[in-house]
Amino acid sequence: MYLAADGRPDAPPRTPGARRRVPAAVLALGTVSLVTDVSSEMVTAVLPLYLVLGLGLSPLQFGFLDGMFNGATALVRLLGGRLADRGGRHKRVAGAGYLLSALSRLGLLLAGGATAGIAAALAADRLGKGIRTAPRDAMISLSGPPESLGRSFGVHRAMDTTGALLGPLAAFAVLWATADAYDAVFAVSFCTGLLGVLLLAVYVPAVPPAAAARRPAPARTALRDPAFRRVLYAAVLLGATTIGDAFLYLLLLRGLDLSPVLFTLLPLGAAAVYLLLAVPAGRIADRTGRPAAFLLGHLALLGVYGLLLAPVSGPTVVGVLALLGVFYAATDGVLMALAAPVLPPHGRAGGLAVLQTGQALARLLGAAGFGAAWTFWGQRPALWAAALALAGALVAARRVLPSRTAAPAPVPPVEPS
Repeated sequence: MYLAADGRPDAPPRTPGARRRVPAAVLALGTVSLVTDVSSEMVTAVLPLYLVLGLGLSPLQFGFLDGMFNGATALVRLLGGRLADRGGRHKRVAGAGYLLSALSRLGLLLAGGATAGIAAALAADRLGKGIRTAPRDAMISLSGPPESLGRSFGVHRAMDTTGALLGPLAAFAVLWATADAYDAVFAVSFCTGLLGVLLLAVYVPAVPPAAAARRPAPARTALRDPAFRRVLYAAVLLGATTIGDAFLYLLLLRGLDLSPVLFTLLPLGAAAVYLLLAVPAGRIADRTGRPAAFLLGHLALLGVYGLLLAPVSGPTVVGVLALLGVFYAATDGVLMALAAPVLPPHGRAGGLAVLQTGQALARLLGAAGFGAAWTFWGQRPALWAAALALAGALVAARRVLPSRTAAPAPVPPVEPS
């Protein structure tokens, strides 16, 4: 954020091309996320094969491990946000999260076939991801003027998604070159993760002094702000009607009777659309209003539900993947850009952590509810219920969210050290 001499918000300096330039800190954080996602997705791509086919774990055991640690990620974000706001330690806390995730690959390498060691390594990876997310997003929001946050988050998410696309390709290249040696994948992933930590340490600058308050604003302070509560309520309401990508891909699999090999390629289609649209969606949100962009993204998700209610065909698959990419492009970074300006710099990481945790838990409940409805009612009635719930949530969220992007929160004067 740009500050005047008295510590209050000031207009950014007017230089030629300034409106088109992405802050260097955002590009550096995007590079860190790209490298780290290559490391993470290398492991994610081969982990089911390694655990189920290589070590003989049952799908139930694998699902339990993966689901339990994914749920824990949502809660640990609160801790990461709180620690980051204490003295402006965003970079250090984010770095600890990245390092913990990198070390988890070494844990997989050393665990061998021990289930306890594998569980500890998975826990370390999820904890690292949870710790770093809010501080990283807070650094992005503090690196440039509020009016261009949509573009900044769009650039970061596009670079992050590039890593997610390259990771599986790198994993299969290593497996091909080493005759299915999973240890080689874990070793390369560990080295790549350490490279991400090094890039963070060397190229990502520290947060502005205004965010380094000695007494960070507690999470409950953000909840007292009416503007932030409106964003949080809308995110939780809409998140509870999001059934999860795994179910969407499973519905496509059943509708077309796809082979397992083709099934694993479905996420790449949605990720490619997300990559292409993340930056344009962020720029459009900055110009036309982030609340409207956020709602339109969920309208695209409603279109996904509608397509799946019709007979599934080849064009249906293309439409579902395209609309799912639009959904993520118009909601993921846009939500952070929508909420960040109403949070004070010294409490931004904690506030974003509350928002991310609320949305993640709501999505977890939404996926669980859809799974239960599918089990008891059947596939089609469950999908109809999800579509009607999302339509109702869109109407309610439209009333909750402001019509335009909220004004930046006032910045307190920088206290002398």
